[in-house]
Amino acid sequence: MGLLNLSCLGLGYVLLKHWKSAALCWAATLALLVVALPADPDGVPLWALVAYGLLLLAAAADGARRGLRAAPESLALPGRRGLVLPAALALLLVVPGGGTFAYGAARDEAVEQSLLDRLAAADAQVKQSEGQSFTSVESTYRQALATYQDLGTKHAGSRAGKQVPDRLATYYNTVSAPYGKKDYCSAVPALKHLRALPDTVDRKLLGSLVGKADQPLAESWFECGTRTIGSAGQETTAADHLNALLGTFPQSPFAQKVEPTLREGLRERDKRMGISPCDTATELRRFDTTVGMLPNTTFAALGQDTKRTIQRGDFACGIDHFKKKEFTEAVSAMDDYVKAYPSSPQTAQARNVAIAAEIAEESPAAGNKVPSGATADGSGMVMVVSNDGPGEVELLYTGPVTGRITIPSCAGCRTYSTLIVPRGGGPKPCSGPSSKYPKRTLTLPPGNYQMLQKRVGTGTSAGMKKPSTTKIESGYSYTNCLYVTSGF
Repeated sequence: MGLLNLSCLGLGYVLLKHWKSAALCWAATLALLVVALPADPDGVPLWALVAYGLLLLAAAADGARRGLRAAPESLALPGRRGLVLPAALALLLVVPGGGTFAYGAARDEAVEQSLLDRLAAADAQVKQSEGQSFTSVESTYRQALATYQDLGTKHAGSRAGKQVPDRLATYYNTVSAPYGKKDYCSAVPALKHLRALPDTVDRKLLGSLVGKADQPLAESWFECGTRTIGSAGQETTAADHLNALLGTFPQSPFAQKVEPTLREGLRERDKRMGISPCDTATELRRFDTTVGMLPNTTFAALGQDTKRTIQRGDFACGIDHFKKKEFTEAVSAMDDYVKAYPSSPQTAQARNVAIAAEIAEESPAAGNKVPSGATADGSGMVMVVSNDGPGEVELLYTGPVTGRITIPSCAGCRTYSTLIVPRGGGPKPCSGPSSKYPKRTLTLPPGNYQMLQKRVGTGTSAGMKKPSTTKIESGYSYTNCLYVTSGF
């Protein structure tokens, strides 16, 4: 009777016609089925198995006790008691054993389905990240990759695990899509990730994907670095790409092409100098910054050539401003050129262009012609310029020659009122002895000159600028006395 009760169906109680106890066994078995089905990948909860096992043991012990006490004639199968033991053993094997086998198969299928669900979830993550910037969805990609790695290694024999190599091929194609579209800068972070897959994913799962990203990454580093060099804000980024290429794939054809490609880019920018010199010079400075970050042994000559081209660009930019009547910008550009390149053959002309531009800010006629580098050389007509006024005076001039002179302040000189007409012996400008006034002498070739007087302010007079026009003719000498008037 005890063995029959171990069948999970309370058959010992049925033989004894103890229906209440049999019903209790049936109810317990039904409850276990409710808890166990449908099969779960984690199996039946431990508490349910322990409780049911204890109940079966109790039923077996109680069945054995009742069977030993029962009269033979009370059994449901009189005359066939010899069959009870074999029947009990058979039922014990068929019912619990068969049920266990069937549940195991159902549980295995549940595990397979759970793994397939995880695979589908990872596929969905890859799909939803498709077409987006890799850096913005990198964490999602890595989550999917971790799932593929787990399924392919810990559950390699499962239906899901066997599909992982194909899924990794799809993963590679999805992540590397920017490269296929020739969006090389966007492709760089994605291809760096794909190249590093062997560090996180089993190589057997990757198969032919190992090393597949090397050539595309080298090409993307090359294309992105050479295309963005000179662009605003890309100086360091372009250098990073090119340095990564040169350091990671030094023997690749793309690494060998970097220097000649950059040199061709320098030539193209040099050709654009006559069209937009200022913009080109600015771009060349960014270009030079990037070149300066590359290995000196290979790119030193290119860096020197770039600096020489920048110098030509700076000069051309100042001339361009002058021709466009942008005189303030011309002054600034040429003053910077003179400071940056004091030994340049163009420095003298740059200085003269700055002078003429400064005069042209007050007298536009001074900007009608770009001045040459010619300066007064001691030949020509003499002009003596005196200062009858407080404050140092700087006199700028441009014409056949261009230059500037500075005349010291006249210590004993004063300002003259424009409201009072001098009478008798009243003071008149420049009426004192010549030796009284500080003076400078110019020798100017004949021609028309635009001049600008710039007087420094003092405690008794304000600074001022005053333009004027002078014609120098052959055979004459000239004097020019500068003084200050006021309305008081």
